[in-house]
Amino acid sequence: MRHTTLGRTGLSVPIVGLGAAFIGVPDPSRAVDEYSGKPGQMNEDLGVATVVAAMDEGCTLIDTAALYGRRISETIIGKALKERPALRDDVIVTTKVGRLSEGQNYSYDAILRSVEESQRLLGMERFEIVYIHDAMGAPVEDVMGKRGALGALRKLQGEGVVGHVGSAMNDPVTNADYIEMGEFDAAVVPDAWSLLSQFALERILPAAEKHNVGIVVATPLERGLLATGPMPGIDYLARSFSQRCLDRVTEIQDVCHGHGVSMAAVALQWCSRDPRVATTIPGARTPDEAVSNLRAGSEDIPDALWTDLGPLVIDLEHGVDR
Repeated sequence: MRHTTLGRTGLSVPIVGLGAAFIGVPDPSRAVDEYSGKPGQMNEDLGVATVVAAMDEGCTLIDTAALYGRRISETIIGKALKERPALRDDVIVTTKVGRLSEGQNYSYDAILRSVEESQRLLGMERFEIVYIHDAMGAPVEDVMGKRGALGALRKLQGEGVVGHVGSAMNDPVTNADYIEMGEFDAAVVPDAWSLLSQFALERILPAAEKHNVGIVVATPLERGLLATGPMPGIDYLARSFSQRCLDRVTEIQDVCHGHGVSMAAVALQWCSRDPRVATTIPGARTPDEAVSNLRAGSEDIPDALWTDLGPLVIDLEHGVDR
C-alpha cells in the first residue's frame, strides 16, 4: 500500500488504516446504538479478531479513543497487540482524550489520568499521537490553556510519553477553528472530506497546508454507504442521506463497476489524491470489513476512472446529522 508523510509529525503512514469506533459490533444495525444511549454493543472477542486480522493484513495505523465503547475499544486493541507481539512495534496506535461517554473534561488532571488509563489498557508506554477530542462548545482556555488539555499533553510530550499532539473534532467548523490555530501536528477530520462532501476545501485543507498539519480522514466511506451503495433498512449514525445523494452514489457505483474496481477502493483512495490528506481511518466492525478496507487501499485503479468520476464528485452534503 502507498505510504505518505503525516504532515509535520514526519510519520510514515499508509493511506488506509483502521478506525476502531465500532470495533467488534456484530450487527451494523446496532452500531448506532453504541453512541445513541445503548452502549455495550461491542463484542470483545470479535473486536480482538478484527484487530488481529487487520495487523495480519499489514495494517500499521490504528485509531481509537477513550470515548469508543467506554474504553472497550482500547481494551480490545490492547489484547490484540498482546496476541501479535512481533507486529506491535510496526503499528502506530493513536488515541484521544477529553471526550468521554459521560461528557467533556479537558482539565489538566483529567487529561493526565486519561492518558495513563490508555497506557494501561493498550499496554503502551508511549503514543506517537494523542488527539484532543470533540471540544465543541468547550471554553478555548480549557482546551488550549497551560492548565488545560493542551498544557497536559505538552507536559507528557516533555516526558516522552506523547510524541505529537493533534485535534479531532466531530464538527467540521470546530475542527477548522482549531487547525487554524497552528498548535496541532495532526488532525482527525470526520464529516468533511469524501466523494460526497468537500467541506474541507473551505478552511480545513488550506489551514493544514499553511501549518503542515497531517490530515487523517475519518468517515471516508460515509458510514459504509460508499462501500455497499444504497441499501434499504440501514440506519446510519448521524446521517440522513437525501435521495439526491443516494442517486449520486448509485451513479458513482456504476462508474466503478464499469472499470472493474470496488467503490470502496475508489472512495478511500480518492481522499489521499489531494496531497494535503495523508491517510484515512475507515471504521471496521469485523475481520472481513477490516481486511476488505485494507485491500481496497491497494487496489489498482485506472487513470480513466478518475477522469470519468470527476464530474460526479460534488459537495452534496457535509457535517453531522445531515
